[in-house]
Amino acid sequence: MLADKLYQAYHNNPAPNILVIGDLMLDHYIFGSANRLSPEAPVPIVNVNKETKIIGGAANVASNLIELGAKVQLAGLIGDDVPGEEIKSLLAAKNIGTSLIIKDQSRITTVKTRIIAGTHQIVRIDNEDIHDILPDLETRFINSLSDHIEHADLVILSDYNKGLLTHSISLKIIHLCNTLNKRVIVDPKGLDYSKYQGAFIIKPNRKELAEASKTERINTEEALIKAANVILNATDASYLIVTLSEAGIAIISKKNCKVIPVVATEVYDVTGAGDTVIATLSYCLALGFNIEEASMVANYAASIVIKHIGSATTTTDEIIRSLKNN
Repeated sequence: MLADKLYQAYHNNPAPNILVIGDLMLDHYIFGSANRLSPEAPVPIVNVNKETKIIGGAANVASNLIELGAKVQLAGLIGDDVPGEEIKSLLAAKNIGTSLIIKDQSRITTVKTRIIAGTHQIVRIDNEDIHDILPDLETRFINSLSDHIEHADLVILSDYNKGLLTHSISLKIIHLCNTLNKRVIVDPKGLDYSKYQGAFIIKPNRKELAEASKTERINTEEALIKAANVILNATDASYLIVTLSEAGIAIISKKNCKVIPVVATEVYDVTGAGDTVIATLSYCLALGFNIEEASMVANYAASIVIKHIGSATTTTDEIIRSLKNN
């Protein structure tokens, strides 16, 4: 039984060491109520009740891993600004290693502000600078990773297309990981998946896969497999794990395709669900689970976090309870 296996692995195995490399951001939430329209424009007036700030992007992947029980080192860029320091403070409070986070004087830290009235998101405001990492910083960044990759059980690339994981730096990191026999799991972004050449797993959602494979529509298993093979052939990845929203999760290799049905649940907010999937998938693989088992656990983890508003996390004990109840 999967719940029992997860319980035994969680309680009896050492916590896996996972290195997360990717784009860092601060998620700023403004909660309030909206009962009337503005006389100035046809928009709601939101009366603020509460504000919160949490770590987002690759930092949310790291946060998910910590909650699951992993040891985590996080690598990325921040600006030399207040939001960057807030990210580092929030990470330190969660015992997430920050020694690989570099200040980039040429950019501001990404901040995403969401205004929520009741359970509805009214607007999102992004404040960011997403130019590619500068060459001198790229060299410094790559050089800082070697020892940490060597001691990691698994490496995650969390790509939000904010300028860190360029074609050059992604290929260099994956090559370094493969040289050290470390599996790389990628949460991709953008249309150029050739920069993930040699990754163990690439985890797009259905829309991302369609765009990257130049497939007009993925609405059948045949179309899914055809699109996936475009990416598998272009990257030599061992697997694609494709999140299919209401249809579940597909595990695709050049030889096989298996779809794991969705876990029925109420959906309030899918923000950060992809981060939970890749974190749980990676955590289980680092514990020795096979691809299908890890994907099933990740499916249950996602069903828990989408019940909450905002980027949420879950714990291994919560997932075990969910597995036992279904």
